[in-house]
Amino acid sequence: MKYEYILFDLDGTLTDSAIGITNSVIYALKKYDIKVDNRNELNKFVGPPLSDSFESYYGFSQEEAKTAVEYYREYYREKGMFENSVYDGIEYLLKTLKYNNKTLVVATSKPQVFAQQILEKFNIARYFAYIAGSNLDGTRVKKDEVIQYALESCNITNLPKVIMIGDREHDINGAKKVGIDSIGVLYGYGDRDELEKAGADFIVNTISDIEKMLI
Repeated sequence: MKYEYILFDLDGTLTDSAIGITNSVIYALKKYDIKVDNRNELNKFVGPPLSDSFESYYGFSQEEAKTAVEYYREYYREKGMFENSVYDGIEYLLKTLKYNNKTLVVATSKPQVFAQQILEKFNIARYFAYIAGSNLDGTRVKKDEVIQYALESCNITNLPKVIMIGDREHDINGAKKVGIDSIGVLYGYGDRDELEKAGADFIVNTISDIEKMLI
């Protein structure tokens, strides 16, 4: 394939992070006396900016959502961040792509400081030229902003050589806004309908399918 620069989403693409994220959401919602009966309903929080999710799914105002994110991080910093695991096959994929001279970059809406810690904890930070994320103050949280920041930080200007890999519509929409191609993955937390509607250039079922596409 023509792609030389490979951007990866984190949650639902590199790592299976639902347990830590949903535990953190449950912790935050308890502060508002909101009880969650079905944890699986909270999987929709995996991927999108947190404040948007609190506003969309629970009708929080912007101010309430901002406070809910602070509560979320109380749990996430202590425990939730590492209630997480790297998908089987990801390290092999990263190693293979690096061996084939691809430049790998993380582009996540998660705060950059958390993303760095997670990837270092699981010993895969070493495969990436750069880890780009949002700021703790809630800025640079939209996916297109993160992707643009990642490209600028790595001095990547040849956009036809760049592709974004992610599991949710936000990854695909962000890539389209910036003008790069995208791969939607079905092993994460989005589904085919969501990725097709967002306009993913390619959709794959498995991690090994990514390797077949890019090498």
